[in-house]
Amino acid sequence: MEVAKRVAKNTGILYVQMGITVFMSLYTTRLVLAALGVEDFGIYNVVAGAISMLGFLNVAMTAASQRFMSFAQGKADVKKQKSIFNISLFLHFIIGILLVLILEIAGYFLFNGILKIDSERIEVAKIVYHIMVASTFFTINGVPYDAVINARENMLMVAILRVIEVTLKLLIALFITYSTQFDKLIIYGFLMAFIYLILYVIRLLYCHKKYDEVSINIIEGIDKPLLKEMTSFAGYSFLGSSSSIIANYGQAIVLNMFFGTVVNAAQGIAGQINGQLSVFANTMLKALNPVIAKSEGAGDRKFMLKASLVGSKLSFFLLVLFFVPMLIEMPYVFNLWIKEVPDYAIVFCRLALIRTLVEQLFLTLITAISAVGKIKHFQIYSSILNFAPILFSYLLFLMGYPPYYLYIVFIIFAIIRGGVIVFYANKYCELPITYFNKNIVMVCFNIFIIVFVLSTIPRYFIDEASFFRLLWVTIISFISYIFVVWFIGLKSKEREMLRNGIKNLKMFKR
Repeated sequence: MEVAKRVAKNTGILYVQMGITVFMSLYTTRLVLAALGVEDFGIYNVVAGAISMLGFLNVAMTAASQRFMSFAQGKADVKKQKSIFNISLFLHFIIGILLVLILEIAGYFLFNGILKIDSERIEVAKIVYHIMVASTFFTINGVPYDAVINARENMLMVAILRVIEVTLKLLIALFITYSTQFDKLIIYGFLMAFIYLILYVIRLLYCHKKYDEVSINIIEGIDKPLLKEMTSFAGYSFLGSSSSIIANYGQAIVLNMFFGTVVNAAQGIAGQINGQLSVFANTMLKALNPVIAKSEGAGDRKFMLKASLVGSKLSFFLLVLFFVPMLIEMPYVFNLWIKEVPDYAIVFCRLALIRTLVEQLFLTLITAISAVGKIKHFQIYSSILNFAPILFSYLLFLMGYPPYYLYIVFIIFAIIRGGVIVFYANKYCELPITYFNKNIVMVCFNIFIIVFVLSTIPRYFIDEASFFRLLWVTIISFISYIFVVWFIGLKSKEREMLRNGIKNLKMFKR
């Protein structure tokens, strides 16, 4: 019950933060697109995608470090926590240097024959790229501090950092909107990179003041057997997460090679919508993930698996709540949100949301596998499946297929990778495959289909897209969602757990 209260409290904090930041982020994107224009926005999306990529990499690497810190907290071993922090700091310092070198070498090839960028903007694009690469070192070195904050389940600090980040991005968007003295793309790139430096400094100062385990002693604070274990784990974890992120960035490069920067702008907008709507589900997982690792550290495999399965289902349900109205009324919403909607933005976004729904089913199982610690073979096969869609998409584009086939290929491989995740969760975490397929996959699929079909009813009575139709779609979607999830999606014990969670949130608000 104490764990449930803690998760409920942390989830409540993160949802308050989310309520503040989601609309700010969407409005920021609207301002940036209008200020830069479709062409420069597309250039930023493909060139500075390295930084967007690092945002995802930062989350993945934080999860890897957090696993060891949460595991040690589950064992109540303070000395080991200090050693873990110092090893994490040392490893990420090395990774930061290597990543900067790799990105600089990659930049030479990107700007000499791979990327299709107008000759008048190529030098500007290079400047933005180098600025962004310079900020990667601080981003990577902030990972150990992120891991400490998450392992401590300090979601208030996580929320504060996110609000600061989004507020600064909004101020930058307003600045470039009304600034005419300098090249807007260069200024935007420089100021965005500066944000990561500010956030790094805040994390560093806060953690050193707040937490005892954050004590830098690289020489004496490193346990050699633990260093070997963490290096192996971090190496395979880095292989899996970096391959996923490079593959996602590879989407932008492949699209740019065949279709140019305007299609990159459409991809960037689709990524923004998908990312902001996914926050609603991933916020809950952020509060749940430390619990999964701590449960395994305390030797409670049964509770760890239960938390993973419940988290998988509930996070999927949260996606359905926000995805369904958007999938149905996306053209109208885009026309309200953006003055000039790039070609393919709507179809890209719809397919991206479907891919996210598939991947959401298996996210907590990845956390469970990581908590157990046996990730070598899982990460190797995952890496192969991460890269494969880029190759297949490239071949399809050579044969003349339209750009949205890239998203279809990624959806197919997301399903295949889901099968691999379930296999290894069964092998290492004792996940009953039949139970997972019947009670998680099939239940989630049925919930989505029922809510989606019921939500399309207003379209049969109101032909023209309008705010009135959007309102009715949203209302029917919400009402059908509540009834279907409550009576079909949740078991009696889960309904009771949800009631207790709501009570705990009410107590927290008081």
